[in-house]
Amino acid sequence: MTHVNIGKVYAAPYQAMLEFAGKAAEAGADAGLSPLLVELVKVRASQLNGCAFCLRMHCADAVKAGETADRLAVLAGWWESQYFSPEEQAALQIAENVTLIGDHGRLQTRGVEIDGVLTEKQIAAVTWLAVVINSWNRIAISSHYPVHG
Repeated sequence: MTHVNIGKVYAAPYQAMLEFAGKAAEAGADAGLSPLLVELVKVRASQLNGCAFCLRMHCADAVKAGETADRLAVLAGWWESQYFSPEEQAALQIAENVTLIGDHGRLQTRGVEIDGVLTEKQIAAVTWLAVVINSWNRIAISSHYPVHG
């Protein structure tokens, strides 16, 4: 199959996606989510989806927001480490739930508390952010966005 950059062929849906992403980012800010937590959600979903383009972008953004190499190195196994706060763990669990929504066999709760750790607004905002990054992953992967070293 020919690789087609869908955003270049049909710019209007791409523009709508940018606006959607902006609204989700506004929700995150309104809910009081830290920029670092937002980037962790984006990186984790992108890891699960195997989106190299988004991984490269959001790992760099996470570093700019103060993330460390140690925490990025263990993010794929976040539940096995003591690096992540209860709020981050809850957000990462939501990101995994949204990303793996159709894979009921793989979906695990890992014993992470969400209710009582995040507010209703924060849960909603993280969920929207996960929906957005999953959409971007699909756009980048299906369009074969280049990733060069």
